[in-house]
Amino acid sequence: MTEPTAKPSTEANSHQGTTATAKKEQKSDKANAQDNVHASKTMLANTAEMPDKAALLTLFTLSDTQESIDEVGASEQPDTDTSTIQPTANESNVAAQRVALYHTQHERTRLLYMASANTRPTYLVQTLKSQFAEYQQYLLAQQLDKRGLMDTEMLERLWQQLHVVDDIIADIVHHMPAQQPAGWQLTTQDGRNPLCFATVGKLKHGKPIRDQGSLNSYVLGHFGVSSFTYDRGYYIGHVVGYLFSCYFCAHLSISYGVAALGQQVVADYDYASLETPHMVRLLQGLDGYCKKRVYQLAVICARLSVFASDKRIERMLIAEVNDFDKKLQQQHLDVLLLQGLMPDSNDSTPL
Repeated sequence: MTEPTAKPSTEANSHQGTTATAKKEQKSDKANAQDNVHASKTMLANTAEMPDKAALLTLFTLSDTQESIDEVGASEQPDTDTSTIQPTANESNVAAQRVALYHTQHERTRLLYMASANTRPTYLVQTLKSQFAEYQQYLLAQQLDKRGLMDTEMLERLWQQLHVVDDIIADIVHHMPAQQPAGWQLTTQDGRNPLCFATVGKLKHGKPIRDQGSLNSYVLGHFGVSSFTYDRGYYIGHVVGYLFSCYFCAHLSISYGVAALGQQVVADYDYASLETPHMVRLLQGLDGYCKKRVYQLAVICARLSVFASDKRIERMLIAEVNDFDKKLQQQHLDVLLLQGLMPDSNDSTPL
């Protein structure tokens, strides 16, 4: 099995994963000719020779071309006024996009872990920081914080020390046991995308996230593949990614639900659909040290999340509404009314 979902020492499993991928590509070529043939060609081009450091970095770096493609894909919605054929076509297109995205995510991470120490970019997460939605939202909140409501020093220190994320990921990968990729479906109370999975197809709330456009998508990419469509997220990979998602939502007090991803939900991608007892066994297979490291990683990402930044901005909004002593103003207004005076713009009472 390859690195995103298993330890690198399982050479036999790696060969099996390569064979399974080849079979899946053959099936998807027949079902979704245009989308998956293009994805297969891209994959073959990448695997023909190991990329150098610059090429490897390019795989994780967003481009303007990718942005326009992702925005078009995220804005596609079924037209209820047309015939019933149109929604079916759109759903098939979204399914093909999702599978192509998963293959891209998987292949990108595989190349990263197969690269030599000299080729692999050092502290990749720090290099990619500026393209993350979490960092952009942090900068926005920082600009709006005229009253000093944010703990700017702590957050700035976290962003400056973001390289610790790569250190923790490497430690987790070293300790996590080899497992077959398993699929889960995650939903939150309001149908939003707090984990900032890469979005594919129609969205209930129109905030598309590009592949590698968020810190969480970068982190989860080391453990599996993920995406978000309409009002739910999909994750396929090691149980470590599932655990990360649970810790993340719990730390932010986000109501969430998790269910096994059915076998037919994501076609042409190999994963196990596990019921709750099997999920329990997988979690029991993780040692305490690995769980602690996953929790530390989840807390760091939660503190830097778009969700947390939005909450800080909401507090700024409340502060702007309550920026003066309302009780004092009521007393002054009562005095003016008792004197038969009408408050006007020349009122010199300080706010």
